[in-house]
Amino acid sequence: MADKETVGIVGAGRMGQAMVRHLVKHGFAVVAQDIEPKAVEAARGFGAKIAGTPAEVGRACKFVIVAVGYDAEAEAVMLGHDGLLQTMGVGSVIAVSSTCTPDHVRMLANQAKAKGVDVLDAPICRGQMAADTGTMLILCGGKPEVFARGKPIYSTFGQDYVLLGDIGAGQFGKAMNNFLLWVNGVALIEAGRLAEANGMDLIKLRDALLISSGASDALKNWENVSFLWALKDMQIVSRMADKAGLSMPVAGAIKELVKDGRRIKLSNPPDWTGHGGKPKH
Repeated sequence: MADKETVGIVGAGRMGQAMVRHLVKHGFAVVAQDIEPKAVEAARGFGAKIAGTPAEVGRACKFVIVAVGYDAEAEAVMLGHDGLLQTMGVGSVIAVSSTCTPDHVRMLANQAKAKGVDVLDAPICRGQMAADTGTMLILCGGKPEVFARGKPIYSTFGQDYVLLGDIGAGQFGKAMNNFLLWVNGVALIEAGRLAEANGMDLIKLRDALLISSGASDALKNWENVSFLWALKDMQIVSRMADKAGLSMPVAGAIKELVKDGRRIKLSNPPDWTGHGGKPKH
């Protein structure tokens, strides 16, 4: 284990806990931090050492994964009082696995660069089930050498680890992934309602569609499509479209439709799987 990085995890929530578990299983020492006591205790139970602040994590580690939610949370743990950049310096890497806009992660990278710290833009895809099984997809942006340094770490919980370009490219890739996910998710609600109205057996129809051109990951994993973060995902897409001056009517419609999508998925979704269709988590 002497040649393995000590890895910091800031944000030991549902996804962060899975990262801790896989990293420890693969022989990495892990230092974790979260503001929620239950998350801290879960991380401790998986074998992580616990720090009180992001700055303490940065003091103990040269490679830290930021696994909090969105722009504001990532900024707070990096730049705020007792943030990572209070203690991290030359030769360190902060890997941003939060979901941010490309511009925001570029701003964070510029702030880190002033202290000699490299940023790896590394949002994660495929959801909670993939986190549990260690089969996540990590879409990256950054220097090739920083990407290479992160590979043995992210490979403990990721099946696929892809470099898309410079800082911001990872977040852009994640935004496009989520945009297409919610296009499919909304369409599956409408298609399911139409099928039910016509007396179709949704389970038989789903089996047929999964071997046809109508197949999608959303249909395959319908029970895990929760719409929980769909609106925030689509707000990111909308902001990028506005900045580019692009008319994206499909994205605009999906941004509004996911609001109902979340309500429908929690109450009476089309039962594509025979298990009620409500999200498991």
